[in-house]
Amino acid sequence: MKRCFENRAYTRFTVALGMLAFVAFATQAQAAIKCPASPLPVIEAGYLTMSINPTIPPKQFIDKKGNLQGLHVDLGNEIARRLCLKHKYARVQFEVQIPGLQNKRWDMINTGLYFTEKRSKIMQLMPFSVNALALIAAQGNPLGIKGPKDLAGHKVGVEIAGFEEKKLRKMNDEQVKAGLKTMDIRVFNTYGETFLALGAGQVDAVFAGDAIGTYYQQQGKFTKAATGLLPGTPGTMATVNITLAKAVTAAMQAMYEDGTYAKMMDAYGTTKLDAWKQWKGKFQYHFNP
Repeated sequence: MKRCFENRAYTRFTVALGMLAFVAFATQAQAAIKCPASPLPVIEAGYLTMSINPTIPPKQFIDKKGNLQGLHVDLGNEIARRLCLKHKYARVQFEVQIPGLQNKRWDMINTGLYFTEKRSKIMQLMPFSVNALALIAAQGNPLGIKGPKDLAGHKVGVEIAGFEEKKLRKMNDEQVKAGLKTMDIRVFNTYGETFLALGAGQVDAVFAGDAIGTYYQQQGKFTKAATGLLPGTPGTMATVNITLAKAVTAAMQAMYEDGTYAKMMDAYGTTKLDAWKQWKGKFQYHFNP
């Protein structure tokens, strides 16, 4: 499926993105680190094992050589380094990541999980960025979509079981109560499949993260019809071990203080956490059982 999106624009973008990240980090001296006083409670000694769903470029994706790339990968690698651990990834679909964390198949979810109060009741959430959502239409936006109301009566694609699907269904319910036609919401296992469906005309629009929309628009395949929807919801990492949560947030705070965090976020054009209304000037985990 990924080959359908491979073209010269894709190559230019990924090369440019790689160069941007290289400029941001290659000249930066490796920050001095102090290993934790006691071994961290990880499932495999010496490794920080993270789950990831690498289907959302430029934040997490697999390049042409089969390597993991993106902001979340760079962030996870640097956190592992500062914890004196090697990084290890489990490439799994989104819907199995929370159950897998609870069953100790991995130490941490590193897939840009959206922050919700409900999730903070069952695991430690560690916010690191601010998200917004977008509607992506076929090239040129032939239906003239300007917002969610324009999707009434149309087919809308979304990745299954995530924050986006929940918000899309909530918006649809509210619009139906207001007298509009229902959307025909179609869910897919990955955003790769979702955009394939858009390209094939099987859906009229895709509801996804702003950064994803920008990425695919730059491929010349699609058009962002509406942007900046529902801003302010942070993307988080997650664990079910408070000791590990404290260590990870401490590593993130150190990255913030030495400038690594800002350079990394800027390299990928991602909104920093200080734009979140609940930001208190320090990285911390949220756990409210």
